[in-house]
Amino acid sequence: MKVLELASVDGTLLDVAVHRPSGESVGTVVQVHGITVDKDEGGMFVRLADRLVGSGFSVVRFSFRGHGRSGGTQKGMTIAGEMLDLQAVIDHAEAVYPGRLSIVAASFGAVSTLLSLPYLTDRLSSLVLWNPVLDLDRTFLQPELPWGMENFGSVQQGLLTRQGYLLVDGEFALGRVLFEEFRHYRPTEHFLAAAQPALVVHGDKDSYVSYDIARRAAQARPHCQFHTVRGSDHGFDSRAYEDEAIKTTVGWLVSNHRAS
Repeated sequence: MKVLELASVDGTLLDVAVHRPSGESVGTVVQVHGITVDKDEGGMFVRLADRLVGSGFSVVRFSFRGHGRSGGTQKGMTIAGEMLDLQAVIDHAEAVYPGRLSIVAASFGAVSTLLSLPYLTDRLSSLVLWNPVLDLDRTFLQPELPWGMENFGSVQQGLLTRQGYLLVDGEFALGRVLFEEFRHYRPTEHFLAAAQPALVVHGDKDSYVSYDIARRAAQARPHCQFHTVRGSDHGFDSRAYEDEAIKTTVGWLVSNHRAS
């Protein structure tokens, strides 16, 4: 593994890790993490990278601005900023590690990924989403599930109004500008309009992000497979569930690569 510092489009420095296979690379996978975590995605992205490298892929992991060791602040993190970060990482990956490009995006990482799809039409060969945020309104603004109601309910919204930010899980500060973005972006529309082969992996006991919304979107989209991790909460909350998500993802990416 090689660690490097990469400048985003606006100059924000991003913490990046690159994994390379011992032989010739068959393609590159960019991993896009969720909100409040970093490029490791709680360790799952490290283990996924190891499995993908074993199958011949190069892997690029990075932390969004305001996350991990990347520059920026939590309160200043925005969807637009994350789109700039993703653009910089993809441009770097294509320049340095040529070959077919795939993305694995987890949770909130799906938002910037899906909003970027119109610009990646001829560049992205396949897409994997892990328990993706597809509806910003029903996840954050009018939350329907326990995690959202606890973190973004009326009390928290009041704090956002008064102090300009609120704390997620008591530790990660999200700012007012991000919540204004939630009112405007529609990730599902971009997902349904895209043509790249896609895989969605989601736990059916997810208490953070709607399993039903993801399942319906996958069913409505051509060239999309949907895999249920039965019994799993958000983020695949046991080693066995994590292993299932990783195995399913690697198998699908290898199969899709061979078929294309």
